[in-house]
Amino acid sequence: MPDEVRTVLCDLDGVVWLAHDPIPGAVDAIARLRASGRRVLFVTNNSAALVADHEASLAAIGIEARGDVVSSSMAAASLLAPGERVLVAGGPGIVEAVESAGAVAVVNDGTDLDDPVDAVVVGLHRDFDYDRLRVAGRAVLDGARLIGTNSDTTYPTPRGLEPGGGSIVAAIGAVGGVDATFAGKPEQPMADLVVRLVDPSPQSPRTSSMLMIGDRPETDGLFAERIGCGFALVETGVTAAGHGTHRDLAAVVDSLH
Repeated sequence: MPDEVRTVLCDLDGVVWLAHDPIPGAVDAIARLRASGRRVLFVTNNSAALVADHEASLAAIGIEARGDVVSSSMAAASLLAPGERVLVAGGPGIVEAVESAGAVAVVNDGTDLDDPVDAVVVGLHRDFDYDRLRVAGRAVLDGARLIGTNSDTTYPTPRGLEPGGGSIVAAIGAVGGVDATFAGKPEQPMADLVVRLVDPSPQSPRTSSMLMIGDRPETDGLFAERIGCGFALVETGVTAAGHGTHRDLAAVVDSLH
């Protein structure tokens, strides 16, 4: 297995950092992966940040990542059609992805909509409140598709777990009386996006040469299963010590050498 791995799909929160504070050994581990000739893609369910902001935050801790970040916002945008009006209940990363897909982003600021929308795309946003819930829920009740960037109800920080985007999606879905379509890990839209980036051949993508490193078996582990690659579970995020396959990212890299 170690010699076969040519591409490492690496989660960010709980694997590389906690609230952008690098986890000990993670920066050096990424450097060692790249020095071995392996490609590293950062596959994150963080939908709020712009791609450039993800890249800048990684650069700030010593990891060059231009062109190597894949977010759940990008996966959600793959479910949209050019020209659709999309209510964005989330951060600027979703707006960026929606507009890159050729759709029209309408930011949910809690103000009633003048015109209907085709879809509501939801991710983590810390200004979520009752009025934003009301507007997004009404759009779904009026027939808009509900798309969640990811289903993670929490995410890890140095202070412990905090509410994730999946919690907000659940609230809006409850108002609208529908189940959301999710795009990020471990769902198919993210899998399709990553496989295309790693190996654009539609006939026989070499997923066996990939390894997913993450801190959530129900997200990262199922994602690895979906695309047919190996999975390394670390204990620096959601998964408690003693329950992962590796202590941390550095230990995973040690096992590949």
